Amino acid sequence: MKYKAIFSPLTIGSVTIPNRFAVPPMGNNFANTDGSLSSKSVAYYGARAKGGYGLITIESTVVYKEAKGGPRKPCLYSDDTIDSFRAVADECHKYGAKVSIQLQHAGPEGNSKLTGYPLKAASAIAPSSGREIPQAISREEIYKLIECYGDAAARAQRAGIDMVEVHCAHGYLVSTFISSRTNIRLDEFGGCFENRMRLISLIIENIRKKTNGTLPILCRINGSDDVEGGQTVQDAAAVAVYLAEECGVDALHVSRAVHLHDEFMWAPGAVHGGFSAELVTEIKRAVEVPVITVGRYTEPQYAELLVREGRADIVAFGRQSIADPDMPNKVKHGASDFITPCIGCLLGCVPKMFKGEPITCAVNPIVGREGELTKAAVPKKVVVVGGGPGGLYAAKVCALRGHDVTLLEKNGTLGGNFYIAAFPADKGDLTSAIRSFIVSCEDAGVKIRMNTEATAELIKEMAPDAVILATGSKPLILPISGLADCGYVTAQDMLEGKVHVGKKALVVGGGMVGCEAAEFLAERNHDVTVIEMKDTIAGDVSAENRLFIFQDFERHDVQLLPGAKVEQFFADGVSYTTADGTEGEIRRFDTIVLAMGSRSYNPLEEELSAVIPQVFVIGEAVKAPGNAMLATGEAFDAALAI
Repeated sequence: MKYKAIFSPLTIGSVTIPNRFAVPPMGNNFANTDGSLSSKSVAYYGARAKGGYGLITIESTVVYKEAKGGPRKPCLYSDDTIDSFRAVADECHKYGAKVSIQLQHAGPEGNSKLTGYPLKAASAIAPSSGREIPQAISREEIYKLIECYGDAAARAQRAGIDMVEVHCAHGYLVSTFISSRTNIRLDEFGGCFENRMRLISLIIENIRKKTNGTLPILCRINGSDDVEGGQTVQDAAAVAVYLAEECGVDALHVSRAVHLHDEFMWAPGAVHGGFSAELVTEIKRAVEVPVITVGRYTEPQYAELLVREGRADIVAFGRQSIADPDMPNKVKHGASDFITPCIGCLLGCVPKMFKGEPITCAVNPIVGREGELTKAAVPKKVVVVGGGPGGLYAAKVCALRGHDVTLLEKNGTLGGNFYIAAFPADKGDLTSAIRSFIVSCEDAGVKIRMNTEATAELIKEMAPDAVILATGSKPLILPISGLADCGYVTAQDMLEGKVHVGKKALVVGGGMVGCEAAEFLAERNHDVTVIEMKDTIAGDVSAENRLFIFQDFERHDVQLLPGAKVEQFFADGVSYTTADGTEGEIRRFDTIVLAMGSRSYNPLEEELSAVIPQVFVIGEAVKAPGNAMLATGEAFDAALAI
């Protein structure tokens, strides 16, 4: 496929962007606690500019001291941080990228415990159950805040930033004014549409005045609030027209949802890329200014079509740019096979963001640590045992550092548990991720030996200077009465198609593996029941992914039995006891599928440690069950230590 449209330039206001690939604003917690951007920030944004993204937007930057939503949020309410923003702008400009900055007041989604100030919103309405009720912001403070936006934009301009984006989405302060669902004010900022748009209109006016009308202004809006009584796409189109025609904004960035529906704000792997494309198409149809679309885009072909068909002007690759900072350059040079997709696991990005910790990524643990990948002082001979995500990533990084690397994999297929996890529906990105790891290893010079059992004797014969053991885990088989004789199959063998499963299946274990096994079977018209000892099914799955799992269960009538400890296995079922002592049986199943967890498999460490100078154990070989984020993160650390 030819990618002419997304590599064409685009002018926003007075600024020309070299292509249509954008990095949208995403919280990363790389900023310093004083609100300045750090050396990690410079490396992070610079890597994406170097990788070919034409527009880089610095994440939600605080304009007002009392509205800081996290300890490591960048801030521009003081001149003290200007130089740090200039450092990021200069680094991105080196590679031809243009730099925007998102200006934000968190409003009801802020953090009063951090700031010591009460939360503010258009009206005193809690954003969701259990959240602090904000105060209705006063008229006096509104006009003070308007000045703060203008001052922050002026500081951004002094720092060499090319444009600013005002955050008007997701239930943050400005958004609460625009939506009639959250604005019940009776002054000039509430009531009719024009009044609800007054705050953003005055903010834009103030920014334009304080930047001499030379700094392009963008607004990020919701294409839909996705809540009852919230903005529909028709409402959003009216907002877009007002911003473009009445306020004179230079471009619009169309996102989706408020925090009641995080599954749309940071969509998990179950959500197809471009799930909001129809919304942005409606917005684009209504306005003449350039429109940016965002929403789990991971591949270039859909982005090319959106731009080519005039449905959007720029495509923001959010978490995809975290997963692969070099994606645009790979597309440009015909190396799409090397693109590492965001797999939507929500392990290293969103949870870390909410905790106030620097983000990481399951498929790109180098994020935020770009400056640490350097050539080794002394090239060494390295053996990596295990071809799962941890082993593959360790091998690649070792090779990139100049080491002579051999990877040993006992099976005929690479990927480990990652490969097995790719079988259920909505997991196709895992296959692409594995493929990108494999070709990256080959390109870096890693020698991959398949169908090779890594014994201590073999490794000693190879005489490496260092060994990384990524031997993973094996299914956990607990000593429960009747288990050995019931004819069970493991979820792993079932997913790989190694065993037959009858019409009625009982899945024992309701964690992530058990749930994915149940989904896989239910979608193939099996009658499925899941029994789980803990009170929560899918308790080890992110809330966003869990939502779609339960939707699948409901659609396919999967029966769930949580809080039930299996006491006895039979050929056709189990007996169990609940927490209150109730006993029961479920029988007449054709197949029992075991998904009770996993145990570490690490048979080589002790013997090799006595003769090999450096031995590292990573991933589930250390602790099981684990996850890809832990495996690749430990792989990166091990590779840097050699």
